Parts: sequence; C-alpha cells; structure tokens
Amino acid sequence: MVVSLSLLLTLGAWQFSKTQVEFRIGLRFEAARDQTLGLIAERMRKYEDALWAGVAAVESHGGEISYENWHSFARTLRIEEKYPGINGIGMVHFHTAQTLAPYVNEQQRVRPDFRVYPDHDKPEKMPITFIEPVEMNAAAVGLDVAHETNRRRAAMASRDTGTAQITGPIVLVQDANHTAGFLFYAPIYQGEVPADLATRKVRSIGAIYAPFVVHKLMEGLLAKELRHVRFSITDNSRLIYDEHTADDPMVDPNPMFSEMVSLNMYGRTWIMDIRSDRAFRQQNVYAQPTFLLIAGLVIEALIISLMVFMARANKRAIAYADKVSLSLKEKSSRLAAANDGLANKNEELEQFAYVASHDLKTPLRGISGLTEMIEEDLEDYFASPSANPDVGANLEKIHERIRRMNELTHSILGFSQITANTIDNGPLVLQEVVATLALDFGLGDEQLLLLDEVGPIVADSINLRRVLENLVGNAIKYHHGENTLHITISAQNAGDRCRLSVTDNGPGIDPKFHNRIFDVFQTLRTGSAPESSGIGLSIAKKAVELHGGKIDLVSSPGAGASFSFDWPINTTPSGLNTDEAA
Repeated sequence: MVVSLSLLLTLGAWQFSKTQVEFRIGLRFEAARDQTLGLIAERMRKYEDALWAGVAAVESHGGEISYENWHSFARTLRIEEKYPGINGIGMVHFHTAQTLAPYVNEQQRVRPDFRVYPDHDKPEKMPITFIEPVEMNAAAVGLDVAHETNRRRAAMASRDTGTAQITGPIVLVQDANHTAGFLFYAPIYQGEVPADLATRKVRSIGAIYAPFVVHKLMEGLLAKELRHVRFSITDNSRLIYDEHTADDPMVDPNPMFSEMVSLNMYGRTWIMDIRSDRAFRQQNVYAQPTFLLIAGLVIEALIISLMVFMARANKRAIAYADKVSLSLKEKSSRLAAANDGLANKNEELEQFAYVASHDLKTPLRGISGLTEMIEEDLEDYFASPSANPDVGANLEKIHERIRRMNELTHSILGFSQITANTIDNGPLVLQEVVATLALDFGLGDEQLLLLDEVGPIVADSINLRRVLENLVGNAIKYHHGENTLHITISAQNAGDRCRLSVTDNGPGIDPKFHNRIFDVFQTLRTGSAPESSGIGLSIAKKAVELHGGKIDLVSSPGAGASFSFDWPINTTPSGLNTDEAA
C-alpha cells in the first residue's frame, strides 16, 4: 500500500505539473499571437485614418483639389516619419470614356506630360491623378487602375459600400522587385456619403488610395526578435508574405505551437499561418516536471529499499531464532545461558524495529513536504475563479493517506513493544489588514496595535500582506509564558517609500541566530515548540529584497523581537519583470 500510494502521488504530481506548465506556455503563445494580429490591425487602421484625412482634404476644396494643394497636404502628413511601410498616398478620379478626354486636357494644362495608360475596353476609367512622394511613385501617375481586375474590383467595392477597401494581391508598377503588394482605397463623393447604392454610384468622384508592398508594411511591425512568433500571409491561395524561410536562424522547423488564423482585412480575408520560433522554445522549456518526477522516484526507491531491508532483517531474525531453538533442544544443559542470549537478541530486534519504524517516517515526511510545496505553488491557482475544486480535494486525500501511513508506522512500533514495558488587487489599507489578522489569529484589540502614518499602499499589496501575515504569525507561534501577547505594527513615511515594523513582546532571539533564521528551512524550534516549516521568514526576506529593501531584526533573549523593512508606496516593485508585475 505504501509503495502504491507513493507511486500514485509521484505520477499524479508529475502529470499535474506538466499540464500546468504546458497550459502557461500555451497562454504565452496566444498572447504573442494576439499581439501580432493586433499590431497588423492597428497599423491598417492608422493607414485608413490617413486615407480619410485625404478624403477630408478633397472635400474641403469642394471636391476638386489642385496638384499644388495635394502636394501641400501630403507633405503635412509626413508619410515617411508617421506611416512607415506605406509607399505613398494619392488620388484616383472615376471617369467614363466620354469624360476622360476633358479630364486629361485639364491635367495637361498643369502637367504637359500627363497621360492615362494603359488602354483597355472596360467602361470604367480610373486614372491615378496625384501621388506623393512623386520621386518613388512616378511610374504610377496616370495609371488607369480599372485595367486590372483586382485594382478595379476593390475601387468599385469601396465606391459602392462607402467604406475603405483593399485589393487582392497585385504587383505595383513602381516596385522594381515585383513583390506582392496591394492598394488601399477610401471613396470620395459629392457632398455627404449617400445612403443608397444607386446614389453612391452617381455621386462618386473617385478615391484616395495608398499603395503597399507587403514586406515593407510588415517591416514596420514589432521587431522579429521581440515578438517570438513567425507568420506568413495568404490571400486567396496566393502567398503574399512569408517569414518561414530557411535563411532565418530563429525559424523553428518543429514549432511548439502553430495556428491558422483568418483575419478580415477591409474586404479581403487574409489567412495567417502563425508559428512559435526558436526564441519562444528557449524561453519556455521547463525542467520542473522532470525534476518532480525524479524526486518522486528517488523517494519511491528509498521506501522500497527500507521495506526490503526490513523484510531481510525479519527473515534473518526468524532463521536465527530457529537456530537458537534447535540449539536449546540439543543442549539442555546450557538452557539458562541460551535463554539469556535469546533475550538479548530479542531486545536487539525490538530496538531494531523501533529504529526502522522511526526511520520510515523520513520518506513520509518527504512526501508530505512535497505535497505542501505543490499546494504553495498552486495558491494563486486556487484563488482564481477557474480553479478546479477537485485539485484541492485530491491534495487533501494525499495528506490523509500520509497520515494513515504514519499510523501504520506507529502500529509497527507498538507491535514490537507488546512484550516490553509521534497576476493589481487594489490598494492595501493597513487598518483593514490589521482587522483581518486580528480576526484570523483570534487576537483582541489590545493585542494587535497599528500606528499608521502612511495610508493606502498601492505597490504589490499581495506580497506586502503576505510579509505582514508571516511576521505576525511568527510572533504568535513562538510566544509563550504568562505575559499577554502584544504586537505593534507601525508605518512611517520615507519619501516614495514607507518604513514598516512588526514588534512583539515574545521570548526574543539570540543575536547569533539573527542571520540563520532567514535561511530556507531554518527554524529555532525546540522539541516542545510548535512545528514550523522554516520558510516563513525566507518568504518575507525575499519579498522585501525584490522591492529593493532589506529586512532588519532587533532582538535579544527575553526582550521580544522587532522586524523592520522598507516598502515602496506607489512604484512598480524593483527587480520584477514588467510582464510578471502585470
């Protein structure tokens, strides 16, 4: 039963730890994925705002804007500085075959070399009138976007819906590398946007548009080395952007996570293949479940070894007893001496059983300690709304099995002696904390006193509460004698920090132990004193040092103890990672 329970405990703890680690890593991937999608969507909304600004500029000039005014407007946008990834911003006019010639004549009065190209047989004529900056987009001036299906459909969809639209994959005429790109349209109407489709078609003037080369657009996103995912984009089965290339050293050929996401993007559906990279793998490889499994198997081996040792000892004892009995029968003349020898051997066996039963408690303590460590690691999980109540119930069952195993060792000892004569929770208000501690520990108003000059403390209120609980609990645990327990908590301002002290009238601590008591698993408990894990003061020390402070102790035997430390009032805890603080 002992072996079976120990093995079940080990495997259960290992599986649970592994599941929790995988769940946390999955959440990190989802956060990286959502960050990337959010950056793309936010960048496109910013570009859309620039297009609508162009629409407003045209409408402010009565629906017709001159080349000089458009150049002035585009210059105020500061495209290269404020809109990285965009190739330019321009205006497309909508015409028919009948209105195209007067339009061209009007443009050639200012720009004699202006022409519309290429020729096509579509009824719609949609020449690009202006585009800035001209230097890098000169090839696009005069281009009739109606000559090509993707350009024409998106322009007409923008006109008919009154919304911004993007084209399917195209190659920009100004892109010498002939890489994948698209156009982004925002429609212009005479007057306000019409409410019905027929009126929108009649009153349409044209569109403000922006050309994009996809890889330049994505270069403006969060740097690859910071987002820990790589992605590709497919539009209508055509790959328009790909980071899963073999020449990228951070691409993971066997990613820990990958997901296909559909992103609705202004009339188009982009299919994004998002995968974790090598940096994500390096930062999310945890050995905790393996260490837990190894530790459990070592404990299992110790238990089995102890049982084998006890079984062999018992067998040897029985064999020895048989030998002594035979000797007694054969040598009746030495009966008295043999009886004395047998009595001595039985006494040794009783002592051995006592020692073996006592030593058997050591691995049981290890199992109990491991269970308590698991419960401590899951404190935040138990506090969350999504916590599974079965987890706590199962851990309590493990405690019950350990208690039963202890009872078994007591029974063995008794049998041997039959013949003879063990993740911001808001500000922390010290008055509320003191009231809660008094209630939890059953202290009267005169036993727990607060001297507060600070008021609410915002910085890491959870850990501060934990420090105070540990220090007050320590004072209560080690208080003994006839004197009534008195504990004082004081808080004083010290600039952007406060100075907190917890003082008691307990038995005090010898100065030679002042450093030792802050070490993990160190306790000054005597045999009759309450049991202690020896980790409470270590937790308090670590929490204080994480916030750039140091915990001080003033105490001597018989004079009580005073623990003092600094704590920030409103700042983020120093030494904590920003993501962890959030």
